[in-house]
Amino acid sequence: MASLRDIKTRINSTKKTSQITKAMQMVSASKMNRAEANAKAFVPYMEKIQEVVASIASGSNNASHPMLVSRPVKKTGYLVITSDRGLAGAYNSSVLRHVYKTIQERHTSSNEYVIIAIGRMGRDFFVNRGINVELEVTGVPDQPSFADINSLTKSTVNLYLNELCDELYMYYNHYVSPIQQDVTEKKVLPLSDINSSGGKLTSYEFEPDEEAILKVLLPQYAESLIYGALLDGKASEHSARMTAMKNATDNAKELISALDLQYNRARQAAITQEITEIVGGAAALE
Repeated sequence: MASLRDIKTRINSTKKTSQITKAMQMVSASKMNRAEANAKAFVPYMEKIQEVVASIASGSNNASHPMLVSRPVKKTGYLVITSDRGLAGAYNSSVLRHVYKTIQERHTSSNEYVIIAIGRMGRDFFVNRGINVELEVTGVPDQPSFADINSLTKSTVNLYLNELCDELYMYYNHYVSPIQQDVTEKKVLPLSDINSSGGKLTSYEFEPDEEAILKVLLPQYAESLIYGALLDGKASEHSARMTAMKNATDNAKELISALDLQYNRARQAAITQEITEIVGGAAALE
């Protein structure tokens, strides 16, 4: 049996750990609220730009753009959104496991796909397995702005426009609630099946013409899809970390209760032993 001193040391260290996890839980809860608000605030913009692009793409026979046309797939791009830090439960492992399984099922050679990684955890995961990461960005703030990933989004879209990849899929954790984040696969390019979420398309007049508008608008739309997924993923990351830290705090409290019980039993045994020794010594003197 462990000594009283050892048990007391474990109790104190566990209490300090629970204080840390409790603080991390509160910080993540605050960040989650802001991230959730950012993700929801971006939705109206995405819906409007999607409506405009869908109106041009479906309402004109003269407008065309390489991003709207499917072509034979020789190489696939996978954009994976993860975090830069751990301690977030299954947030990173679930999406990375899904992507890795998908790659193994779809491809037989590393020449058939390319990886674009947002987040250090995803970058390290693929590098450690000898998979080449074509583009990467790490150190994304907890409340990211578009400027933080502007270079990566432009380079990713250019991979498709320059025919270095023929389709682009995006993988991230979709925020549903503070206790639920779903791994999501979304096809970003080509935009062959784009449609208006409202169902009814608005009629627009374009100047100078639809094709010139598409040339500017479509890359921005694809970049906005990536940024919107990043905002969604950040909300999921903070909620996953908040849940993980809450579970850690609860587990620490349970461990402290068990250790307190063990400590009290050990102390009672020590007291009983001392009384027995005193009584035995007194009896020996009689």
